[in-house]
Amino acid sequence: MSLAFLRTPDQRFSNLPDFPFEPHYANVDAGGATLRMHYLDEGPANARPVLFLHGEPTWSYLYRKMLPHFTAAGYRSIAPDLIGFGRSDKPVRRDDYTYARHVGWLRSCIEALDLRDVIMVGQDWGGLIGLRLLAETPERFSGAVLANTGLPTGDEHWSEAFDAWRASSQRAPEFLAGVVLARTCTPKLTPAVAAAYDAPFPDQSYVAGARQFPLLVPTRPDDPASEANRAAWRALQTFEKPLFCAFSDGDPITRGTERRFIDEVPGARGVAHVTIHGASHFLQEDRPDEFAEAILTFLASASLGSHPTAH
Repeated sequence: MSLAFLRTPDQRFSNLPDFPFEPHYANVDAGGATLRMHYLDEGPANARPVLFLHGEPTWSYLYRKMLPHFTAAGYRSIAPDLIGFGRSDKPVRRDDYTYARHVGWLRSCIEALDLRDVIMVGQDWGGLIGLRLLAETPERFSGAVLANTGLPTGDEHWSEAFDAWRASSQRAPEFLAGVVLARTCTPKLTPAVAAAYDAPFPDQSYVAGARQFPLLVPTRPDDPASEANRAAWRALQTFEKPLFCAFSDGDPITRGTERRFIDEVPGARGVAHVTIHGASHFLQEDRPDEFAEAILTFLASASLGSHPTAH
């Protein structure tokens, strides 16, 4: 069966608030088919790349207020839209989305751009996917930042808040990203910003990926992704490159999940991890300046300068 997909019209992304960035595209492998994956690419091309990975149900717009901090500091900032989100192509069948395919799509993008010495910043599903790549291709990464995320195997129970989100995401007659963000973020979103989160989804035929994501989180030990995530944990338990946790104080979904990374990943030892105060799940929206500056402070302390030869 061929892979059917939709492509959001470009005009949906015109005149979004605080979003002056030019689009870029990479072709990624989709099991014999090709999908177009969008990414932002700001800063010097020869600088150390910082890979900003978003989660559910956002897109690279989430990082709009953070990218200028990294450009000013001399880094190259790359923020992809995961397949099914943002300006990236959107397969129309929910069964076309699996955890393994998301990992493969992002790996294909990283390989197409030949990114090396990467600092991965992963929040929500950006962490679930990014950590798999960190574990499976550690040679491409020089460090990592985790925020309000995890790497579940189904052997643990994440949180009651996640259970509630998973149920509501499937029960709602319409999936509206702007409503999800408006209900979650600490500062009240303006209508224009909420509309920007809805921009990738002209109608409900575009939201298959967003609808499916909550069901792909491993919640039982025999989940299709459980063994691959266990293998990733085994690799992370030998990962000695710097790993920094910056979780917010107001996220009911991932509260406390940073402890395992701090306790078990060698690269997290001796790092001054921080709590971002006054932020809920989407700390990039709630406290973008504080989050960006916390990352830059970590990078400076870990000698991960904007030029790859700085370490």
